[in-house]
Amino acid sequence: MEKVVFSGVILLVVLFTTELRVASAGWLKAHATFYGGSDASGTMGGACGYGNLNTDGYGIKTAALSTALFNDGKSCGGCYQIVCDASQVPQWCLRGTSITITATNFCPPNYALPSDNGGWCNPPRPHFDMSQPAFEMIAKYKAGIVPILYRKVGCKRSGGIRFTINGKDYFELVLISNVGGAGDISLVWIKGSKMSNWESMSRNWGANWQSLSYLNGQSLSFRIQLSNGKTLTAFDVAPSNWRFGQSFISKVQS
Repeated sequence: MEKVVFSGVILLVVLFTTELRVASAGWLKAHATFYGGSDASGTMGGACGYGNLNTDGYGIKTAALSTALFNDGKSCGGCYQIVCDASQVPQWCLRGTSITITATNFCPPNYALPSDNGGWCNPPRPHFDMSQPAFEMIAKYKAGIVPILYRKVGCKRSGGIRFTINGKDYFELVLISNVGGAGDISLVWIKGSKMSNWESMSRNWGANWQSLSYLNGQSLSFRIQLSNGKTLTAFDVAPSNWRFGQSFISKVQS
């Protein structure tokens, strides 16, 4: 009997210590809901342009961000650690749990509903609409919506950064995915093998970057700058016979 009580005391201390660390770590407050179904199939695609989140390196641990967090697509690929705020709703939180998600979509505002009753993603609210499996790792399904604490963290990825080239002649639309480290990208440059200088690309939408040069018949190299200022260069990722619609995995990772 004494062992059982002692174990319970240890468990309570661990939970209290975990919550104390979260509360004192300078985390930010927000709320979280979920979408996409129990298998997260409804989360594929989205405003970042990743398409199949499994092949693009993100899986089911993803979320759509409200306007305040999405930042016109600049947050795409960034990672956030999230915990359910058990100090407010202990009946709904799975205590002692946390999850790191990737921003892969945009949660649009719904001005027809109040911000505190259905219009969860209305500005200026910070909100995460998580995949259902991700949400259920920190909270109970029946909760529907829970208060959370979150912070920006580094991303851990397997394999190299992926470049998918879409578009047409004089319009290369490059989707950049599976980026580790900071995860979200600030600047991109491209260089064809027949070019002497790097050319700046501009963000078209989400994680898609565009070039208006004619780059057919050239091997392509890319240089990216992450939001934390770190710069990565992937030389000759696409061979000279690349075609629109193809994806190439580099040997570079943050």
